[in-house]
Amino acid sequence: QVQLVESGGGLVQTGGSLRLSCAASGRTFSSKTMGWFRQAPGKQRELVAAINSGGSTNYADSVKGRFTISRDSAKNTVFLQMNSLKPEDTAVYYCAARTLSSYNYWGQGTQVTVSS
Repeated sequence: QVQLVESGGGLVQTGGSLRLSCAASGRTFSSKTMGWFRQAPGKQRELVAAINSGGSTNYADSVKGRFTISRDSAKNTVFLQMNSLKPEDTAVYYCAARTLSSYNYWGQGTQVTVSS
């Protein structure tokens, strides 16, 4: 079992920055691909960024060059540094852990609101 707890969301102005954290429990955290998803009102949940156990990353086109995902396996934590935030980044952000071919473990979400 993996339990995930996100933190770091909040209200920020356009162009500002936020850093989200996701603390994970479980001894197998370091072997799992971790992802950050977001869901805006009336929209489907989308994958924003992911990082595998080797540190390779991938990003949605909409956040490339602005967001950075990283992990600290010693602390069982994954981060999402978000810079140059835009109003369209407003959403609930979720941390998720992937097992086999699916993201099966999810955090409760943290709200990010970017004001124009």
